[in-house]
Amino acid sequence: MTSSSSAPHRFLTGITTSGTPHLGNYVGSVRHSVRFSQRADVQSFYFLADYHALIKVDDPARIQRSTLEIAATWLACGLDPERVTFYRQSDIPEIPELTWLLTCVTAKGMLNRAHAYKAQMDKNLARGDDPDADVNAGLFMYPVLMGADILMFNAHKVPVGRDQVQHIEMARDMAQRFNHLYGEHFTLPEAEIDDAVATLPGLDGRKMSKSYDNTIPLFAPRARLQKLIGGIVTDSRAPGEPKDTQGSAVFDIYQAFADHEEAEAMRRAFADGIGWADAKQILFERIDREIAPLRAHYDDLLNHPAQIEKILLDGASKARAISGPFVTRLRHAVGLRKLDDRPSAAKAKSGKTARAAFKQYREADGLFYFKLLDAGGAQLLQSLGFSSPRDAAQAIATLRQQGTDALPLLAEQLEPVGDEKRQAVSAVLQELAADAAASEK
Repeated sequence: MTSSSSAPHRFLTGITTSGTPHLGNYVGSVRHSVRFSQRADVQSFYFLADYHALIKVDDPARIQRSTLEIAATWLACGLDPERVTFYRQSDIPEIPELTWLLTCVTAKGMLNRAHAYKAQMDKNLARGDDPDADVNAGLFMYPVLMGADILMFNAHKVPVGRDQVQHIEMARDMAQRFNHLYGEHFTLPEAEIDDAVATLPGLDGRKMSKSYDNTIPLFAPRARLQKLIGGIVTDSRAPGEPKDTQGSAVFDIYQAFADHEEAEAMRRAFADGIGWADAKQILFERIDREIAPLRAHYDDLLNHPAQIEKILLDGASKARAISGPFVTRLRHAVGLRKLDDRPSAAKAKSGKTARAAFKQYREADGLFYFKLLDAGGAQLLQSLGFSSPRDAAQAIATLRQQGTDALPLLAEQLEPVGDEKRQAVSAVLQELAADAAASEK
């Protein structure tokens, strides 16, 4: 599926409802994404990933409470439910259905390489246990569910930290495989990485995570926030001794909230030997200055859960206006059709949408390819292998923009095109250009 260059880009992000939102969630996802939602050229989708929570949480009350707290966090931080699509994952029944459709085109070998699964296996092996001890199918299939979250709404960009990029790459792989088999239905998503978005260290210096129980709750009362910050692990260097900013949890957290001038001032203070108690006090005051105005709104929202429930259900209605028709189309594409629905000869032969299109896909050799098919499914162009999907997509874009004039430029990236096909290629590229121009109007 392609989109016109003038249409809003779709951004999508979610947070797993497995615990109380913490500072790491705020600087790593919430703050960054809310800013994107305010751009006129962006169409934003935000969801509460409660299906994902079931993978690692078996306490129903905790999941319910976390869902409430995370929804209140988004809203308190400025998310406008009138401007964006804000929903709870479990309110969209098309998502688990799409998960199954993607499961049927996803290689097990790719899932074997998923970071979360491999980390659990490594942990088991280090203990001398069976590699799959305590690994449920949900953990193994986690990337497919995440792929369904992203591909359901054909997100162009998914804001993530660098440790989550693999999931976006897997979603692209699933989309390419599905498009190759059944026609061009999915946009290939891209990770949106902002180096200003921090992965915060926690109280013990490791990544701030509910899994490590080392988090600082985002909306902790002022006194508790100060106490938690005071408990951040530091080294033994005394006041007056220069301190390293590298590897310092105090500095890293401060830098995530500070502007450039503030961060440089703190860097100089470290070099001058600021005491840890004073550094932590400065950190506390900087965080509280940003969070305090949001805290009162958050507390008020927590006291009105029915209001949040209505917002989420309204958001689910907006989301299902997209997901319902889209899954109907996907069901038809894979053959889950009414028995009296007889496709055209071209469709019946290939199972694909009978229209000219580029098909981008990945082969077993690990390289990325594309081909150009006419409306009857006949192949007009075939690429050679590209090392990255971005390079393949760039070649397609060049063909779309320049037509057959691009063939000499791409001669080393395409299988030879005979004179008998050149006219057909030209006609199809003109047709695709006309379709794109019409969709922009």
